[in-house]
Amino acid sequence: MEQYEFRAEIQQLLNILVHSLYTDREIFVRELLSNATDALHRIKFEMLTDHDVLEPEAELAIRVSVDRNAKTITVSDTGIGMTRLELVENLGTIAQSGAAAFVKRVRELGEHERPTVEMIGQFGVGFYSAFMVADQVQVVSRSYQPDAEAGEWVSDGSASFRVGSAERQGRGTSVIAHLKEDAEGFLDEWRLEQVIKTHSDFVPFPIYLGDRAVNRQKPLWRQSPQETTEEEYAEFHKHLTRDVEPPLLYTHMIADVPVDIRSILYVPTRRDRTPLSLSGDYGLRLYAKGVMIQERNKDLLPNHFRFIEGVIESEDLPLNVSRETVQRNPAVRRIQKALVGKLVRELEDLAESDPGKYAEFWDEFGVFIKEGVATDLAGREDLLPLLRFHSLRSTGEEKGLVSLQQYVDRMGEKQSTIYYLTGEDLDSVRRSPHLDYFRANDFEVLLLVDPVDSFLAMSLTEYDDKPLKSIDDASLELPEQPEEDTPEETDVDGDLGQLVARIVQVLGERASQVRESKILRDSPCRLVSPAGAPGSDMQRVRRLLNQEFELSPKILEINRRHPLIRNLAAALAKQPDDPTIDATIEQLYENQLLLEGLHPNPAAMVDRIQLLMEAATRSRAAQP
Repeated sequence: MEQYEFRAEIQQLLNILVHSLYTDREIFVRELLSNATDALHRIKFEMLTDHDVLEPEAELAIRVSVDRNAKTITVSDTGIGMTRLELVENLGTIAQSGAAAFVKRVRELGEHERPTVEMIGQFGVGFYSAFMVADQVQVVSRSYQPDAEAGEWVSDGSASFRVGSAERQGRGTSVIAHLKEDAEGFLDEWRLEQVIKTHSDFVPFPIYLGDRAVNRQKPLWRQSPQETTEEEYAEFHKHLTRDVEPPLLYTHMIADVPVDIRSILYVPTRRDRTPLSLSGDYGLRLYAKGVMIQERNKDLLPNHFRFIEGVIESEDLPLNVSRETVQRNPAVRRIQKALVGKLVRELEDLAESDPGKYAEFWDEFGVFIKEGVATDLAGREDLLPLLRFHSLRSTGEEKGLVSLQQYVDRMGEKQSTIYYLTGEDLDSVRRSPHLDYFRANDFEVLLLVDPVDSFLAMSLTEYDDKPLKSIDDASLELPEQPEEDTPEETDVDGDLGQLVARIVQVLGERASQVRESKILRDSPCRLVSPAGAPGSDMQRVRRLLNQEFELSPKILEINRRHPLIRNLAAALAKQPDDPTIDATIEQLYENQLLLEGLHPNPAAMVDRIQLLMEAATRSRAAQP
């Protein structure tokens, strides 16, 4: 076999780097500032090792300047600098990283003499992002070595470059980008300042735009929580989110094991804080060594925590070559677990220490917690203590909200099941006939009225070894209660079977069965799901998902002691051909669909209601 060397079409490779590696043209500013930051870190190291350094008193800083006439942006630093030979090696060889070579050199030092140095560059390609906006890039550099001469490197992004002598008094490097016509917007200093603040606000050296230092330098998330004030947290939240309202809650986390994390997370006061808020515009800001790598990272928190805002920095996250996305690896899962654990603990503490404030949180973001319980099987147990529900039996605490644990603690001796009822809204569900038995016997029922509650009810089947059961389930076994005597004057006048037969005739296949209820007290009838048939939860889910579905036949239970049923039976016995009888049966059935949130077309009831109103007013008018 013969051996060959790989060949590369340099111009094509540059084209790929410029047009495919990065997704946003403004990234070139971040990359040039990151290279300058690395150069400053390297000169600090050389000074620590007592080398003879050119201009040791020079300020370690980065300066950005704009020349509108020449249409150039210049990024200068007082860092390590380069010789002419290093210009050729570092800039003339794609993927040749001086920073990577320096890190390797530092690692070879003994542990006692190894300084803490944070280097951003690793891959040796960030510099070439300048060609996204420039048709020519000029680099003038002078090495820190006192006897080294300045050199100049020039390229138009083609397959060749030029290197020669240059004039530069001070140590460091200047990168001059000659902008393309379609990139002249970057000559606007205000825009340039915003780009610097977005990506490099926490670079640990001052960045001057003209005569002004425009970056903060000190990352708040690296400070000790004990040394950080409430005002600093509030100010950073405003800087991060542009939200004028203070956050509802914040958490500051610094950890080295089991994974390196520096983070500040915020729970905002409201879900929609500004008219510009977008449903897909979420995620944490991800930093590496003070430089923002990703503005909206969606991997470090599960989707149901997408309302959380904040920053995170971790040395354990390997970045891809463009540093714009995080490679998926076990560290991501460990970081997510640590962040979620911290958030849940803080929210639990808030619920215990300030129930009123937690109720505010729940009003805004409870739907996200329910979504997590319904969709995140692995994280469900952590979220269960955060759940809150409206209840049939409210204590007046937490705006009438109750936790699952509070529900269990209040269960009586005869109760072994957690009961719930889903519906469209609180007003409708509180009118549900399913609640008759539970009101009469003082059993608590959770009232689930959020759209996501139907998904939640299908996935959450037990808590604390106690099953959760819907009270509209026909097979639900209830604790036996003493039978009440039924006074004759409150019973159906005549044969109940005749009325049942008429209801079966009118409803047809819509009712799988019509029977007398054993639990109704104050309501005339109710609909329950037959055993094995899709329940109301499933039908509501299909409706929410806009899936085609036919309303499954239900069991209609009637209360023979209710005045409406008694009057209907009496009317049927006296005038079986009265058209209001069938209209009343239809209306009774559709009333229950409406309360269940399953009526396909409520407007269709209008004509029937008018018919019944006419009959009622006619009867009233006929009276003397």
